Formats: sequence, structure tokens, C-alpha cells
Amino acid sequence: MPSPDQADLAAMAEALSRSPDYRVLRRLVARATYVPTAGLEVRTGILLDCETTGLDCAKDEIIELGMVKFDYTPEGRIVGVRDTFSAFNEPSAPITAEVAALTGITNEVVAGQKFDDAAVTAFAESGVITIAHNSSFDRRFVERYWPVFEHKAWGCSMSEIDWRKHGFAGSQLGYLLHGAGYFHQAHRAVDDCHALLEVLAFELPTTGSPALALLLETARKPTMRIWAEQTAFELKDSLKRRGYRWNDGSDGRPKSWFIDVDETALDDEIAFLRTEIYMQDVEPTVQRLTAFTRFSGRF
Repeated sequence: MPSPDQADLAAMAEALSRSPDYRVLRRLVARATYVPTAGLEVRTGILLDCETTGLDCAKDEIIELGMVKFDYTPEGRIVGVRDTFSAFNEPSAPITAEVAALTGITNEVVAGQKFDDAAVTAFAESGVITIAHNSSFDRRFVERYWPVFEHKAWGCSMSEIDWRKHGFAGSQLGYLLHGAGYFHQAHRAVDDCHALLEVLAFELPTTGSPALALLLETARKPTMRIWAEQTAFELKDSLKRRGYRWNDGSDGRPKSWFIDVDETALDDEIAFLRTEIYMQDVEPTVQRLTAFTRFSGRF
């Protein structure tokens, strides 16, 4: 019996996808670059992913950088891919076995490789927003290497969309890609950028708009970071239930619990601290964050 050809397989997949009893996952194929259409208003974004020798942005090193440059409409619909970037970098010390197992990057892969700083800057400078799937991690690393990223607006596709609220099992990139109807075998950082592009292009059933539109809406809103410093240890569970996160002070920021809230919720949050945590009329430290300062280790 002859094997089915691609047309047959596509017809089978289409038939299965129409049934409520099946879900079809298609292999992710990276989009080809496109030629912009004259007269269409678009903006340019950068999807970014880096692999590193560890988690400490002050001393660990980037060993791989992947980027996808794409155009989108003001309403947040992805138009096409402009260009891609992928490069390795040999660190100053050998890559550990643990890091190699986690990233798939060995010392042999990076041997003799070095980032072209001018090429990275030239690629990234035209983007009006840089998006990573954990911008708190990626932004701090790339800012240390390339100043171009210090002055960019940033968005985080992991934390700035409540994925569970929109029907996804979690916020890990693999979960999101499956939810969007794809699977991929990631080998390089740029592969994860292509995967993220399709996740952001996915039309959320709850909004009828692409996930990118929601991410951009969230990223544009200022948020207020409130630091609950010098709180009693026994109150940590109350703070965690409220959504506060702990910062251990190793990054130069306060050793303290903190929370990010909308500007409209600032007064309520300060009232909570005064009545439930400090039991007195305190004035906690408050920072106003925007897409230009959020996720950066400089603020």
C-alpha cells in the first residue's frame, strides 16, 4: 500500500481538526522573509532569546543569541518576518556539563565563535519594541553586552499575558505553542523566536484578536512597583497570597517583598500595607515603570 502524499496528509489533518474529538498539531515551519507592501502602516518588533552559562547577569555569559525581526500593524496583527539573526559566542570559561545538557550547546559548538557587536546593534536598532519570553532574564543579559537594548521598549510574552485566563495550560513556550496548534523541535535560540512569533500571531478566542495585541496593550501601560521593606517574617504568607514576590537583594535592588500594580490600584495597595502588614501609616517605596524601564536591571 503506497504511503499517503502531503496532499492526503493535509486532508486527513483538516478532517480531524473539524472533529471535537481530536486536536491536530502541525510541525512549525519558520516563516520566510517577506517584502513590505508600500502604503501599509507597519511597525517593527524584535523577538529575542539568549542562552547563557548561568543565571547571574552580572558574571555569567551569553553563549547564543537568536532574534527574529518582524512587522506588525498598529492593531497588533503580524504582517511578516523581515530578517533573522543567530550567533554563538565562546565564553571565557568552559561550558559546564549541566549547562550543556540544559541548552544543547557544547564547548565544541561555540569554539572560536564570537559575537559581532556591530551586527547585533544594526539588527536590533530598528525595532520599536523588543519581546522575550522571560524579559526579566533576557533584558538584563543583553543590556550588559549591547547598549542598544537599554533604550528600547520591552515586552514580556510570559508575564504580560495571563495565559491561563485565555485557555492555555500554562505560560511555558511549549504549552503555548501546542495551544496554538503547533509543535517544534527547538535546537537553536532563533527556533524559539520563530515559535514565539506563531504564539503571538494566534488569535485568542477570548478577545478575537492576536495575542500580540494584548501584549502590546499591557506593555504600554505604566505600572507601579511597591516595595514592602522590613516586613515581619510571619507575614510572608499574607504577602505571597496578595501576589508579592521576594527579591533577595543580590541584584542591587532592595532585599524585600514587592508587587507591580496598575496605577489605579496604587492607593488600595498602600492601604493594604498600612492596615494588614505594618499596622501604621507608612510610605512605602514606589517606582513608576514603563516599557522602557520594566525588566531592566538598571532600575
